[in-house]
Amino acid sequence: MLANRNPQAAATEKLRVLVVDDSVVIRRLIVDALSNQPDIEVIGTAANGVLALERVKRDKPDIVTLDIEMPEMDGLTTLRHIKAFNRRTRVIMCSTLTERGAGVTLDAMQSGADDYVTKASNQAGSTGLTALKTPLLAKIRQFKRSAAPVRAAGTPPVVHRPRTSGIAIAQKKPRAIVIGVSTGGPNALAEVIPGLSANLPVPVLIVQHMPAMFTRLLADRLQSTSKIKVVEGAEGMAVRPGVAYIAPGNYHMAIEGDLKAPVLRLNQDPMENSCRPAVDVLFRSAAKFYDGATIAVILTGMGQDGLAGIRELRSKGSTVIAQDEASSVVWGMPGFVVREGLADYVCDLRGVASQIIEQI
Repeated sequence: MLANRNPQAAATEKLRVLVVDDSVVIRRLIVDALSNQPDIEVIGTAANGVLALERVKRDKPDIVTLDIEMPEMDGLTTLRHIKAFNRRTRVIMCSTLTERGAGVTLDAMQSGADDYVTKASNQAGSTGLTALKTPLLAKIRQFKRSAAPVRAAGTPPVVHRPRTSGIAIAQKKPRAIVIGVSTGGPNALAEVIPGLSANLPVPVLIVQHMPAMFTRLLADRLQSTSKIKVVEGAEGMAVRPGVAYIAPGNYHMAIEGDLKAPVLRLNQDPMENSCRPAVDVLFRSAAKFYDGATIAVILTGMGQDGLAGIRELRSKGSTVIAQDEASSVVWGMPGFVVREGLADYVCDLRGVASQIIEQI
């Protein structure tokens, strides 16, 4: 498998993909979307979970695209078996844009799925292919590089201070926590947010790259396990200490007003970094509103959304915490920040909440 190959060799080898879906139409759409790609090879298809497990054990694919609702064995059960067989096999769930689809997708993320892509339930032909192809290719290619070794369970949290770039900026007492996260985000947030204390004296503003409906369900799940209140943000909502606000899917989120009565502002301005909500929009807003008096946290995710915002925040005195490579599903967003020397602290996932509390 790719994760076990030499990293230099892995960079040039094709990603081997197994497509699993009970719908002939969807299987064909996915295969067509992945065909003729120089860095991707479809090694086969399976119509249900039982057949998929046979192919996984025999052919050892790098990535499995996995339907949720299938006969014989559903997607969640199949996922758990795949991860028990080999944790390194990447699994991308194929979900419908429905409340049930969103809920089951979040269940899958908790069970070890690495990412998901949404599909229209009744789209076929060129329309369905166009809607599926670009996001699916991006999701697959984010796993091109070999993952860092997985840290063993039970080891203590890891926090270190890397060498930072540029002139040292006096850090300010934080008035807010801002968090940006993408691939692997639901599990990362499920570790970080419940670790924050009930008497947290500042608000938490979060951008998680997710569609509408998914963000509301994510907020509800985090609320059920956290000491602080967690809500999906809404236009004009008052921003209060001890509350976490998640940007709703398909809306950028910013903060306006004055320091005594801040409020959320939502908009549907053009995507940034191919995202809406975008981390950079929130981070720029926080840099302006709080004049750098924030703790900025950048967690696992594909791409570099948040990098420009981190530059601005840190230049104004924000403390920057980045997730480390070993605990990230994809070390894209935090990796860019760390490599540019903008992180004050680099932590494994379990160390992020404790470092936030220490800085507060």
